[in-house]
Amino acid sequence: MKPMTMPQAVLALLLALVWAAQAEESGTAAIQKKLESEYQVTKTTDDKSDIVTAGSILVLHKDKILMVAATSAANPCMNTYKDGKISPTKACGVGDKIRRLPGIGSRISADKAPGTRNFVSGEKFWVTKIDVRANGVVFDFFTDATPAGDQGVRYKGQLTIPFGALTPTPDEALKAVAEVITVAPSEDAKDAKGDDKKQPAPQGGQQEQAAQPSQPAAPAAAQPPAEAAPAPIAPPPPPPPDPPEVKEGQTVDQVVAALGQPLHTATVGTKVIYSYKDIKVIFVNGKVKDIQ
Repeated sequence: MKPMTMPQAVLALLLALVWAAQAEESGTAAIQKKLESEYQVTKTTDDKSDIVTAGSILVLHKDKILMVAATSAANPCMNTYKDGKISPTKACGVGDKIRRLPGIGSRISADKAPGTRNFVSGEKFWVTKIDVRANGVVFDFFTDATPAGDQGVRYKGQLTIPFGALTPTPDEALKAVAEVITVAPSEDAKDAKGDDKKQPAPQGGQQEQAAQPSQPAAPAAAQPPAEAAPAPIAPPPPPPPDPPEVKEGQTVDQVVAALGQPLHTATVGTKVIYSYKDIKVIFVNGKVKDIQ
């Protein structure tokens, strides 16, 4: 076997590199497709103040993801998941610390030192972008408006989940991501699981058997037996009461007074959804907007 010449060796090396690059690209594309099918991406407004199209609601399973106010000019906080823990970059929390310094923080605008917040296990938010790279996957997150204590601020953040030395299969990548975030079960699924199916109660009662008349001792002519009296007919049940009525424009208190406390509540953008056994009531700005 003749040894390869220098041009042949260079060509073989280039072909190997091209093949490796194509294989790596194919692997990351398959992971991207797998993750996007599991975690549906949410679309936000351009200024990051609201949601245009809601995707999957995610549940966080690890402490802590550091995020920055969504409407600030600052880049999203980058966090990395490694060895079972989430660690934010040190630079992300510096702005909030500076803003709290006496005398200095009051002179710094929110865009230059935006507020940050740690999100812990059990909290929920959306994913706005999934970027699969050769060495890992990066998620962009966007939260709902936080409670009144935070003045209703939405937050944005990023999380990197490294792959390691070898690119995993799509199923292996999904399993690694599921250690940190999973899709929250839908409210409809919860309602279906919690709906007790009761068997209809038996109706009607046992009729008493009519007594047969006794025969005469020594009749001159046989007489036909008397017919049993028909069982009394039970009166019809009273009509059911009119169901409570819910109309558009009613307040939350009026709906709760009519229907009681909901089985579940959910917030999607500016909408608040109250789920009952048979209907859903959708509120916008504290008043009924739609009934399903």
